[in-house]
Amino acid sequence: MHKIENRLKNKENRIENRSGFKNLISKTYFYILFSMFVSLGANAQCAMCRAALAGDSNVKKAEAVNDGIVYLMVVPYLLVAIIGVLIYRMYQSKKKKAV
Repeated sequence: MHKIENRLKNKENRIENRSGFKNLISKTYFYILFSMFVSLGANAQCAMCRAALAGDSNVKKAEAVNDGIVYLMVVPYLLVAIIGVLIYRMYQSKKKKAV
């Protein structure tokens, strides 16, 4: 009799813990969506870059800095994409071997 009561209590505790976990996930999604849609503009330029690019006469310098930023931004995305493709191929080859 005692074992059955313990099993029921354990089952109730597991059910309560799951609902707490679901609350945590829903709160996390809310905060992620909130931070994506409600963001403040940031002045992320260093003082030297701002001084070098200030004014209308430095249009070519500004374009060069923007191109450099895009170039530096592309490399990590390419690495992540390549790693993703390699992992996908690895899983596909394991599925073919299993069949």
